[in-house]
Amino acid sequence: MQSTLYEPEHTAFRDMTRAFLARHAAPFHEQWESDGMVDRGIWTEAGKHGLLGTDVDEIYGGGGVRDFRYNAVTGEELVRIGASGLGFGLHNDVVAPYLLDLTTEEQKQRWLPGFCSGELITAIAMSEPAAGSDLQGIRTTARHDGSDYIVSGSKTFITNGILSDLVIVVARTNADRPGAQALSLVAVERGMPGFERGRNLDKVGLKAQDTAELFFDDVRVPGENLIGEKNGGFGHLMEKLPQERLSIAVVAVAGCERMLEITLDYVKGRTAFGRPVGSFQNSRFALADLATKTQIARVFLDRCIVSLNAGELTAIDAAMAKLWTTDLQNTVADACLQLHGGYGYMSEYPISKAWRDSRVQSIYGGTNEIMKEIIGRSMGL
Repeated sequence: MQSTLYEPEHTAFRDMTRAFLARHAAPFHEQWESDGMVDRGIWTEAGKHGLLGTDVDEIYGGGGVRDFRYNAVTGEELVRIGASGLGFGLHNDVVAPYLLDLTTEEQKQRWLPGFCSGELITAIAMSEPAAGSDLQGIRTTARHDGSDYIVSGSKTFITNGILSDLVIVVARTNADRPGAQALSLVAVERGMPGFERGRNLDKVGLKAQDTAELFFDDVRVPGENLIGEKNGGFGHLMEKLPQERLSIAVVAVAGCERMLEITLDYVKGRTAFGRPVGSFQNSRFALADLATKTQIARVFLDRCIVSLNAGELTAIDAAMAKLWTTDLQNTVADACLQLHGGYGYMSEYPISKAWRDSRVQSIYGGTNEIMKEIIGRSMGL
């Protein structure tokens, strides 16, 4: 079934993005995997080519078009070449909505031009050593001191953690208010005294992605760096998380499609007992089942993207998209690796990297168990 999601302008953007990645990412990604992070220079190159901030107003250097289909194209093309180290999705899909919708004009002028040029790499710091999907358990504090905030605490599993210049930190701004009622978003900038990077974490997959620990030792942050309403952080997060989860679903579906493509090619060429592996009924049935489920996932994903663009995507729909597509991605990854036999377990085969990179998808952005909680509660359970 042919997708009808994209218009000619998105196809042109895809062609440009594909050419950019072929030149600036594909030849270097293996080295970035060894280094544990990408070269910072690709961020400024991406900015020059218009890959960052497509939905940011032109007066700040962005593309001026608020259309998530451009974000989806970028995510799909990164998956197509296995460029899992580039944190463009976190920058464009997750952080951008906070900077677009919750910042003052002064903050926009201060941050958005660098955001679009790639000179200001962003991150968002939610997870802590003792608080992951349960945001109400956050312990990092931002206490008032005159007109400033003093930020203290630590974060972990932070995407773009090493390279980031601007980190939106979820912190507790009122110790007397319980749970979610006292969370705020505070922007901590590179170079602020007391802001330190910890380890670039050694992960199972996403080896070229700088995922780090962050430490805040009484970091003095100007009051002008508060994003949105004080003590309104939880509400802001709940409003923006559906797009983050949809972004994860984009990567999941593109990952399923890519893994099926490379596996189909492999089983047609690989022989066993004098026949192509793909000619065995087990192979045909397994791939037919996965292809069908992937097609269904693509149709639902496309519908969710249309809903997001129309301002109608609900938290429930986003949770369903994230749950279904990432579970499917891991199922596809496991089955496709199995169909590669022993070669699937060899690092030089792309299916092994896809398998490793896929595993985290059902964990971050809220674990899939949390997605089930969200969906179940919406049913009155």
